[in-house]
Parts: sequence; C-alpha cells; structure tokens
Amino acid sequence: MKNSLSIFVFVTLNSCLMANNDVYDAIIQVGPKGAGNEKLVKNWHLVDSMSSSDIPRMLKIMNQANNLGDNWARAAILQILKNVGKEGLPKDETIAFIKDQNNQGSSRRTAYELLDYVSPQVAQSLVSAFIDDPEPTLRREAVELLLTQANNLVIKEQAIEAYEYALGKARDVDQIESASKSLDELGKPINITERMGFLTSWQVIGPFDNSSRGGFNEIYSPEIGSDFLKKAHTGKNGSVQWQTFSTTDRLGLLDLNQPFGHIKEVLCYAYSEFESSLDKRVQFRIGSKNAWKLWINQELVFARDEYHRGATRVDQFILDGNLKKGKNQILVKVCQNEQTESWTKQWEFCFRITDLSGSPIKTIN
Repeated sequence: MKNSLSIFVFVTLNSCLMANNDVYDAIIQVGPKGAGNEKLVKNWHLVDSMSSSDIPRMLKIMNQANNLGDNWARAAILQILKNVGKEGLPKDETIAFIKDQNNQGSSRRTAYELLDYVSPQVAQSLVSAFIDDPEPTLRREAVELLLTQANNLVIKEQAIEAYEYALGKARDVDQIESASKSLDELGKPINITERMGFLTSWQVIGPFDNSSRGGFNEIYSPEIGSDFLKKAHTGKNGSVQWQTFSTTDRLGLLDLNQPFGHIKEVLCYAYSEFESSLDKRVQFRIGSKNAWKLWINQELVFARDEYHRGATRVDQFILDGNLKKGKNQILVKVCQNEQTESWTKQWEFCFRITDLSGSPIKTIN
C-alpha cells in the first residue's frame, strides 16, 4: 500500500513538474509578432496550479526570456501571488536573487518591485546598497534616496557634500539636474555640460541630398576614407566645406538648423575627435529624433532610419563599442526628411561617451 502511494505521489509530482516546464519553455520561446503566443496561451491555465515555490524559478526564467517573455513571467508571478496571497512570496530567495548581479538587470528590477509590493520596508532596506549597481533603475533608487537625505540636511556644508556625492553617483539626467540645481541654490554651481561629458565642438558639412529619404543609404564622400576632412565635397547644391560648429546648450544639443538653415530633405555630417588614454570598452550615447548613423574610426556602430518619433532625449540610444588608445574619429550622419509639420522641424543630436556604468569619459586635452 505504501509503495503504491509513493508511486502515485511521485507520478503526480512528476506530472506537475512537466506541466510547469511547459509554461517555462513557452515563456522562453515567446517571440515578436506573436511567435509562441499560441503555446503560451494554451498552457497558461497551468499557472493556477503553481505555488510560491515556483516563483524563484520563474524569476530565473526571466534571465533567458526576451522583453515579451519577461512580461509573461511577471504576469505569472502576480497570478501566483493572487492565488496564494502576498505572504507567499519567498522573501529570502527573492532578496538573494536581487543581490546576485549575475542575474539580468531587468529581472532583478522585477524581483525588487515584487518585494516592494509585498514588503515595502524590506525592499527599502536594500536601496542604499544599489548606489553602484550596474542596473540603472536600481541605481536610480539609491540616488533618489541620497537626494532626499541631502534635502533634509540643515547644515549647509553637509548638504553640499551630500549633493556632490549624489551628483557623482547619478546617471539619469533629471537627477543630475536636480542635484545641480540644489548645489546652485547653495552657492556651489556645477557645469552640467562638462559634468555629463557632452561633446560640444564639432566640424559639420552639408547639406547633402535626402530626397524621398534616399540619402540615408547613399554613400557620400565624407563616409569614404579617413582623410575626409581634406577632401573636396559636392553637396546637394554644389561644393560644400567643413565648418566649425559648437553648442552652448547645457545638455549638449546641436541644432543643425543653425549652420545650414531650416531646410528639408537634406542630411549633413558632424565630425569630432576624442583622445583616449588607453584601449577601452565604452558606451556611445546619442540622442536624436532624426535618422542617423554613427561611425567610430570608420566602423559603423549603429544606424537608425526613423524620423520624428517623440522628442530628442539625452542617452536616447546607448551603444556598446570600443575606443582605441590615442585619437578616435567620430562621424555622425544626421538626416532630415520631407515633413513640414512644426514638430518635424528639429534637426539635431547630442552625444557623449561613458564607461559601462554610465560615468562620463572625457577626452585628453
């Protein structure tokens, strides 16, 4: 009788595990444009049979899933908690998952939000440890705590010290601006342009033709070779030359309508040099609402063929890449399309280079 019961329990547990695996596999396999959704929907009812012990596994599944899979995994965890109650979240395992930086940053963020949903005080006790976290959204929580603490300090010198520390740790523009504004009010102004490492001095050339948006893929002379500054160039309306252009915008925005005028169906190139003390892995951070391409040392890093979707934002696109020791050539192609609505007149970009944590890297003078 005992043997029969043991076999029954084993078979039942094994069947549950296999069923749960169907859900896990479906979450990992879900893809864009509805790929894999049918399998996931078919097996979704199995989530109702899951327990709190399945939550740590579901979090780890998020390490393997894409953004769509993450959403499904998060929904599954919330469904489990709805069934078993908030107290069903395994806190120790969730905290361990958050602290383990080998897990994906987005997955750790989800785990933190779940912990905050279930036990806000426990979640808040972790925040100060995020100050150097590689996951930007967790780091942001720690910086926000620093800013709040600095705001509550009465002694001026202590407040200045606290804001300066927060400024050094901040990566998001709004937090940097907040700390900078507070320091300014305390009589300690900060050059935010320099602090964030924006490249403000460039050589620009144009306009080149972008009729019917065809210029994006057209290879014009500034894209050819490494000595393009010395070459003669023919633009949309004849001979064009490189000219110096810089910006005083505090967030490094270069308004290309200034050197070339408010014209449409055109493109231009912007060139700058960056001296690095050594070979290093970095991030190139660019913001633009126009179509653009970026080359570093004649190698194409990224291209975005899209126009006027939203506003230009600092660090709108973050691209991993490399600097070599010595002089590095930076070439940006920025395209303007044919639209004439008021919100399509912007022809602009901003650019900076940071380390992999988001700390600005400055060129060697």
